[in-house]
Amino acid sequence: MRIAVPDLVSNSYFPVIAADRLGAFAALGLDLKVEHISPLPACVKALADGAIEFIGASAHAPLLSFPDWQGARLVCAQSQGMYWFLVMRADLRIARGDLGALRGRRIAAVPFVGAALRRLLIEADLDPAREGIDILVPPGALGPGVNFGVAAALALREGSIDGFFANGMGAALALEQAIGTIVIDVRRGDGPAQAFSFTQPAIATTEQMIAEQPDVVRKVQRAIIDTHAALKRDRALATKAVKGLFPAAESALIGDLIARDLPYYDARITPGFVQAMNRFASDLGMLSGCDFDYGQVVAAL
Repeated sequence: MRIAVPDLVSNSYFPVIAADRLGAFAALGLDLKVEHISPLPACVKALADGAIEFIGASAHAPLLSFPDWQGARLVCAQSQGMYWFLVMRADLRIARGDLGALRGRRIAAVPFVGAALRRLLIEADLDPAREGIDILVPPGALGPGVNFGVAAALALREGSIDGFFANGMGAALALEQAIGTIVIDVRRGDGPAQAFSFTQPAIATTEQMIAEQPDVVRKVQRAIIDTHAALKRDRALATKAVKGLFPAAESALIGDLIARDLPYYDARITPGFVQAMNRFASDLGMLSGCDFDYGQVVAAL
């Protein structure tokens, strides 16, 4: 069996990668391997088409191919909270949390993530259209296998954009190269508080898989919990997990990134989160309403 992630060289869906590479899936008798399928719509479509059995992606991502949660359920969280960073060019000297300084700026984001940034700005009473904030996709950033965060950091260095909203690896590369500074880190208190529960990294599968192989689904959930515990016991395992998988620069950064993420490593999906996420998805037009109850979204295991 396979579990696909839309972003591989990143901390975004690292618990899935680590569960495979550190043997948590195998320890529970699962022959489950991680596969990189990007861009995100192709990853979710592979689940809908039956080409893969699980995805590790944003919690609201299944809605791209499973309207109104019909046919898919969330299995567990990989971590808590919205996990994308707003990074702006260092020479702009924008203070942490200063959203007003984004007026008239060009900010790169893939469409799915850009929608979250637009909603975040609107919740902060900063309408992108009104304020001239251009949220765009750099050429070539959506190609198969492209890590957008890494590509965005390169575009920032070249000066073709003023900033980007993307994964933690892209943010870390921009900081390490002194070309960018973090302006918004929602997990750590920046921006409107409600943005924390817009989405979070999760694992999803189909209703068919839950009905036909519930024990496998429970073991996947257990493997993520076990992986969280292992990484909290020994942070050095993060670097071990990516040996031979990540390029050298990203391998050198992953240990520190995961150490920062550990407080958010919790596999629970709470009713409060589901309610907030559904409201967010409804605001984006991805749901027909926000009155879907917990059991319509999260697998009962």
